[in-house]
Amino acid sequence: MSGTIPGLVDGFGRRITYVRLSVTDRCDLRCRYCMSERMQFLPKSELMTLEELAELAAILVDRGVRRIRLTGGEPLVRRNILWLVETIGHRLGDGLDEITMTTNATQLAPIAQRLRECGVRRINISLDSLNEDRFRAITRRGDLRQVLGGIAAARRAGLAVKINMVALKDINEDEIEAMVAWCGEQGFGLTLIETMPLGDVEGDRTDQYLPLDAVKRRLQERYSLIPSLHRTGGPARYFDVVETGGRIGFITPMTNNFCDGCNRIRITATGTIYGCLGHDQRVELRDAMRSGARDAVHRALDAVMAAKPRRHDFRIDAARPAVARHMSVTGG
Repeated sequence: MSGTIPGLVDGFGRRITYVRLSVTDRCDLRCRYCMSERMQFLPKSELMTLEELAELAAILVDRGVRRIRLTGGEPLVRRNILWLVETIGHRLGDGLDEITMTTNATQLAPIAQRLRECGVRRINISLDSLNEDRFRAITRRGDLRQVLGGIAAARRAGLAVKINMVALKDINEDEIEAMVAWCGEQGFGLTLIETMPLGDVEGDRTDQYLPLDAVKRRLQERYSLIPSLHRTGGPARYFDVVETGGRIGFITPMTNNFCDGCNRIRITATGTIYGCLGHDQRVELRDAMRSGARDAVHRALDAVMAAKPRRHDFRIDAARPAVARHMSVTGG
């Protein structure tokens, strides 16, 4: 591609400035809404190397991406992940406004300060329960104390923490008010997320689905929720919680469509680009990256822009392919 490199604009005039970049399909937990207990992960040769991921990030920034969020699986289980964070962080102030990460925090404590030094300023942490036994049941193997230690380390390092809580019917719905209060006390943001029909799981996902419009009505019986103009680049819609001084976000792909202002794409650890997780539309770019054919990489990005749909078609009871098998389903 010669001359001025154009930005990423889809067929509906939406400019793509935010990319969720998965660095691995692996995770050290097996959350029931996200993964099967006996996962078969991809061979290393199918994953993009850290060098390829860094080069792709640079290409995306050159095409107008301003925010990059590193995800997984669990990004912190990827060996030498700090090298990638540091390398991408070199573009901060040079086209890139922000590099962030979504993590389960199990591996966070030893490297929270290094993440800060590499340019990370805020971090999303998946936490679905503050009860040790329930947390272990949801994650199938997690140690809540280890996660809380990671969160404490992030706070000491000066990272802004936002908690992502997937709302699960009859599992953790009775903890939501307590989570709002705890996050307010700790000075953390909180985002509640509806279960989405993504990923390889066992059991009937409809048993877990909890509509957040009902949760919001219940919270309003106890808290004053004031609509906020706060935006992070993700799909959450935020409210200020008067009683706690905190902020709560809602990601509602099932009960409310949030697509009109979509400014993001997702890229898996194998180099598959999704313009929308609610569709099976995808474009592969790993081979183009490995061949050094940069024009082919740009054409792949352009193909995603041309095919990106206006809106998703998530249906909680739909029998449809799981388009994000190797990508974290938690958002924001």
